[in-house]
Amino acid sequence: MKTINLCTLFFLITFYSNAQKVTISGNITDYKKTPIPGVNVIVKGEAEGTQTDFDGYYTLNVDIGKTLVFSYIGYKTKEVKINNSLVLNIQMEEDTETLDEVIVVGYGTQKKRSLTGSVVRIRGYSSSNYNRPTKRDRLKNNITQQLQGKVSGVSITKSLGNVETSPLIKIKDVNSTKNNTLPMYIIDGVVQVDGENSLNKIKASKIKTTEVYKGAKARALFGESAINGCVVITTKKYKNRIDYEEEYAKISENKFKKVSLNPLSTFSIDVDKAGYSNIRRMINNGKNVPVDAVKVEEMINYFSYNYPQPKKQHPFSIQTEVGITPWNKQTKLVRIGLQGKKYNTNELPASNLTFLIDVSGSMNSDNKLPLLKSAFKLLVNQLREKDNVSIVVYAGAAGVVLPPTNGNQKEKIIDALNNLNAGGSTAGGEGIKLAYKLAQDNFKKKGNNRVILATDGDFNVGASSNKAMEELIEEKRKSGVFLSVLGFGMGNYKDSKLEILADKGNGNHAYIDTMQEAQKVFGKEFGGTLYTIAKDVKIQVEFNPTKVQAYRLIGYENRLLADEDFVDDTKDAGELGSGHTVTALYEVIPVGVESKFIKDVIPLKYTDTVYKNTFSEELFTVKFRYKQPNKEDSVEMVHIQPDTVSTLSSDFNFASAVALFGLKLRRSQYTNGATKHKIIELAEKGRGADKQGYRAEFIRMVNASLSL
Repeated sequence: MKTINLCTLFFLITFYSNAQKVTISGNITDYKKTPIPGVNVIVKGEAEGTQTDFDGYYTLNVDIGKTLVFSYIGYKTKEVKINNSLVLNIQMEEDTETLDEVIVVGYGTQKKRSLTGSVVRIRGYSSSNYNRPTKRDRLKNNITQQLQGKVSGVSITKSLGNVETSPLIKIKDVNSTKNNTLPMYIIDGVVQVDGENSLNKIKASKIKTTEVYKGAKARALFGESAINGCVVITTKKYKNRIDYEEEYAKISENKFKKVSLNPLSTFSIDVDKAGYSNIRRMINNGKNVPVDAVKVEEMINYFSYNYPQPKKQHPFSIQTEVGITPWNKQTKLVRIGLQGKKYNTNELPASNLTFLIDVSGSMNSDNKLPLLKSAFKLLVNQLREKDNVSIVVYAGAAGVVLPPTNGNQKEKIIDALNNLNAGGSTAGGEGIKLAYKLAQDNFKKKGNNRVILATDGDFNVGASSNKAMEELIEEKRKSGVFLSVLGFGMGNYKDSKLEILADKGNGNHAYIDTMQEAQKVFGKEFGGTLYTIAKDVKIQVEFNPTKVQAYRLIGYENRLLADEDFVDDTKDAGELGSGHTVTALYEVIPVGVESKFIKDVIPLKYTDTVYKNTFSEELFTVKFRYKQPNKEDSVEMVHIQPDTVSTLSSDFNFASAVALFGLKLRRSQYTNGATKHKIIELAEKGRGADKQGYRAEFIRMVNASLSL
């Protein structure tokens, strides 16, 4: 009897121990320790299961003694019995019977790169080893013909009729029933909406490399849109044709407005400087500058000016100056300057920074991701122990590569940057959502919470249109997280999209073309780039109609506001950073001066305009509204400019030179025939001490410009 009881007890103990629930978690990677997203993890013989996230992480409640089955297309299925261990990391083995990645190199040779899967190299024609093909042969000798019979897992379906039409590529998978669907096509970093039709337009002799991805790698790099595989093609002319893919918002130049009809001029400040460094890049490369790439206010505000530091309770000081317009003696030039309060680094609040980095295929050139990583290292070296940094990347999908890390762990942060590589499509919208979520999860109530987006702006997966990005970023800015946008590269640089993100995201926008520019943004102007001291800063100028006939704001076309927006605290405007300066120029036509720019208007029937003489000594009144970074109610400042004209100061001369240069590049009707020599003359008068050499560089650039 005792023996039976002991056996029963042993059986019960064994039964309950096997039925005990535990939480198993771990990471699933390939042989290179790269996380694999979307791996199926199920309990064998049961319906219970889960999938890995973007970082290859999973968690699942399961009974001890049960068996977990790990499966994913392109990898061998793996089974593991659960014991008492709560952490189970799995390294998947690729299924060598199917193709995961193929590189076909046509018309030349290419060094073998570090790849998983097979590499097929097809040697192209050379002058010494081929019989010259016929026209028919040349038409048929395209990339699909090169792949035919060379690669397992890829089927080529020949087209009927037209000999010039490329056969269709279908990437088969032995584990998939969807072997009749077509893959995604990416040509020179751009997803092709019309797929095979785009491929048909490329001559075989123009193709540099073709990469065929399938299985886990296609989904990991390019997202769900590549569920049927992806064909990535790079053409030999990629760098030469990229100039036509840059995008700039349309700018309609401000015209003169009659004070009798429009006495108020209202606009948002702009501290963005991308416009200047971007056109500098074009001029230095011998390119003509597109008119809409020229944003005069960003050119002017690229340079710092000697405005006084604020002394009262407001975070910025105001200075105005009036002189004779250097290129038109009949008009006056007005300069309005703001100087943000400058704080020492140790005075700045703790930072919660999230680096959001584009690692898509379009970033795979020296002036993009490699330059980006070097630039961010300058920022990392200035971080303090109380700061923390996270890194989010996006290509076909988005993921976290560095969780929040203290600023004193610089080597760890830099190692994470060094490990970044480019490849895949561009799911920018998903990256923004993830970065903001991470920033919000680690929000510092009295600190500086900011996402720093670094990209060429070429979003092509998910939310990608300018309108969609605007709606997304307007929603995210409600979190109290600010945004800095850094543009890199050329060719497919989407300035219009990045400008929208910066404007709507309570942030600033810079374009980094060299390490010198990176040093300026992250070194010399570190505080202004990262720390906001006043937000929603608006300017409204009221001109005295007894003194001014007409006026025009030079630049700021994309920053104009309705007059009633000035007192509406729900209307978004620009942000001012620590130490930032903001300069705005007006050209005004005094009363009594005849000008071809003042057009006749029909007299008003119901309105009798009577001007007061009470303020006869005033030229204009300028009002400023701003909010403290953590407040939603605005504060107003007022500054009155008397009707006096002075000799242009050194800074005023230089700002005038930059403005005139911008007007010349824009082919403006308001330059009054001024020449390149006038620009250089003004710049030389305003060069000053120029310790950093930026003004001397400007003079050299004007001399080198092909557009003047």
